Amino acid sequence: MEIETKAVHAGYSPDPTTNAVAVPIYQTTAYAFDDTQHGADLFNLAVLGNIYTRIMNPTNDVLEQRVAAMEGGVAGLALASGQAATTYAIQTITEAGDNFISMSTLYGGTYNLFAHTFPQMGIEARFADPENSTKWRR
Repeated sequence: MEIETKAVHAGYSPDPTTNAVAVPIYQTTAYAFDDTQHGADLFNLAVLGNIYTRIMNPTNDVLEQRVAAMEGGVAGLALASGQAATTYAIQTITEAGDNFISMSTLYGGTYNLFAHTFPQMGIEARFADPENSTKWRR
């Protein structure tokens, strides 16, 4: 499938009831559970399904699948901002006591996140001059 086709069709099939091809916009914040066990299974990640729209939403799911398909990935995550994406990415690969290397020339909010917020969580950013790659090894 060409990237243009993936951009338009990946992650969604026409609605089986209406045959509509446009992705519906689900304007909800919460989802019903079949029963307490179903809710427990969802929160334990034992089954796939929607729990709360901030962490999963059928509309966002189509976007995430489309971007993943276009990029050749297996999954994606749509977030509200680039800063949220940066935070999630670093928190996914680090934990308290870890450090990572970053270039020193960053957007101000990202620099603040790396230099001030992450250290409060025990994660250290080590800054290096992007113009002098030999210093990165140290």
